[in-house]
Amino acid sequence: GKGDILLHGCKPLSGLLSGIAQATYYGHAGITEELLRGQLYPEAAPHEFRALLAKMSGVLKSVASADMDLNQLEAFLTAQTKKQGGITADQAAVIAKFWKNHRTKIRESLINQSRWDNTLKNMNWRVDLKSQSRHVDQINTPVAIVEMELGKNGQESEFLCLEFDEAKVNQMLKKLSEIEESITALTQTT
Repeated sequence: GKGDILLHGCKPLSGLLSGIAQATYYGHAGITEELLRGQLYPEAAPHEFRALLAKMSGVLKSVASADMDLNQLEAFLTAQTKKQGGITADQAAVIAKFWKNHRTKIRESLINQSRWDNTLKNMNWRVDLKSQSRHVDQINTPVAIVEMELGKNGQESEFLCLEFDEAKVNQMLKKLSEIEESITALTQTT
């Protein structure tokens, strides 16, 4: 239909990508779906525009989170054009051009965003014998007291104190080794 032709045009697409980047990476909260549709795709039906927005946000997110170089980008976009319901070759060209222009800026903004989040600054632990408990059989069982210091750079820290018995420690180690395996698997494929 008429909407389809419009949704595949290249002119508004770079504007759309720019809007997505503004909202996602550059912290402009005022950029809404309605605003983008009104400015860039006024003829498109809301559901058509929403589908396009979701598709382009997804593509941009994949490209940005992997911080793709131009070879990776080309391979990724080619694969996307071959996918059922993927993107057109024209759209791929617009995305490639957009990424070339915005890569450094988006990268910096992602690094800054991660810097603003709470990070684990420090972790202390000690093992105590439980001296009081509601259950007699738990007295004198060893527990690990773990204190984590969380905070943003240059701001007051928050302290989180957790108590682990042996079973809990084992559970956590199991989870951590699963995480380690996932990370290893990902590092080997890239």
